[in-house]
Amino acid sequence: MITASICTIGDEILIGQIVDTNSSAIARELQTIGVKVRYMLSIGDDRQEILQNLQLCLDETDIVIVTGGLGPTRDDITKDALRELSGSALYREDATQMEINERILSARHIPMLETNRAQALVPERCEVLPNELGTAPGMCFTGLGKSGKSVLYSIPGVPFEAIGLLPKVVASIKSRFPLEEISHRTILTFGIPESELAERIRDWEDALPASMHLAYLPNPTLGVRLRLTQVGGHTDFEPQVTELKQLLGNAVYGEGEDSLQHCIGQLLLKQGKTVCAAESCTGGRISALFTSVSGCSAYYMGSVTSYANEVKMGVLGVKEATLKAHGAVSEETVREMAAGVLQKLNTDYSVVTSGIAGPTGGTPEKPVGMAWLATAYRNEKGEISVTTKKVQFRSSREINIERFASSAINLLRLKILGAL
Repeated sequence: MITASICTIGDEILIGQIVDTNSSAIARELQTIGVKVRYMLSIGDDRQEILQNLQLCLDETDIVIVTGGLGPTRDDITKDALRELSGSALYREDATQMEINERILSARHIPMLETNRAQALVPERCEVLPNELGTAPGMCFTGLGKSGKSVLYSIPGVPFEAIGLLPKVVASIKSRFPLEEISHRTILTFGIPESELAERIRDWEDALPASMHLAYLPNPTLGVRLRLTQVGGHTDFEPQVTELKQLLGNAVYGEGEDSLQHCIGQLLLKQGKTVCAAESCTGGRISALFTSVSGCSAYYMGSVTSYANEVKMGVLGVKEATLKAHGAVSEETVREMAAGVLQKLNTDYSVVTSGIAGPTGGTPEKPVGMAWLATAYRNEKGEISVTTKKVQFRSSREINIERFASSAINLLRLKILGAL
């Protein structure tokens, strides 16, 4: 199987000043074409470190993809290291990239400086991958590594430029290497912890064909994704997927790159129903999830961020006696919130959160990470049924909020399906 290394260059990554999103995007793209990523390295702005680590990767893998270090500033030293690594004595000006640079700078009313002009200079022993989104071109170097057959691609570190050049890198890889066909099928689940999920599907997993591999991809806010992979040959995942869905039932909410909020929207559209939210501890996160889906105005009516008790009482109709007797974070309160917002915004369904995101505010009885969730449904007769659930997480404030919101809309999903 063809192998690859992904190397990011820049002190800003090593000191945590920026997050490396390029490597994950590149790895995903390589996986889809059957290239196995063996190494991911982050290298500082040190010429010798760059040379040594890139040589190591070229000796060990067929492909090396480098991002970063191609800008106009003095600390961007990657290009000269690549000149030495490739055995190039001189630079040459690439006419295509120079034309792009002139067009970009002219459109921004920026004069062409010597530093901008220098970005169109490339080592003489490289193939240029023109960059339409920036002034530093992508570069391809061949005949490297101890085998003399390894290929190195260098692309800018700016994420949108790196992603923009990926199709050209992939096309080049496909033209140079015999790639095996690789197939994936990803099933999305929510509500079952990874360990319990593994136990439940153990026999199913043991019965998978030898050529098929299962990966567990847990995420605290998305649930556990189950990715089936097969390399080489024609793949029909349908028998395995059908059996898996039968085993997991309503825990499965979608496939591929789908999301809980999109799946819920499709269910609501199918039923011709609407939904609203009342949020305390999630502070509008549920509303943000729903409105991230294009066309959600057909079923999502809005939200009340009832953070203060005065809003819970004055807007949602929560009784003062309920709050005094049970507190804001209680089953009794979220029941009244769910019914109140449903009536206030005149929808068929509602979803509600009230909890303690932390890091302060917890008590022995109601610790940080605890929340009460609720979802309500009003039928054609006007009768309202409310379902509640208590959850307890132990994460940071930000992750707790995400998990409260995701758990709440999953509760709504199950309500819509009639599983509650």
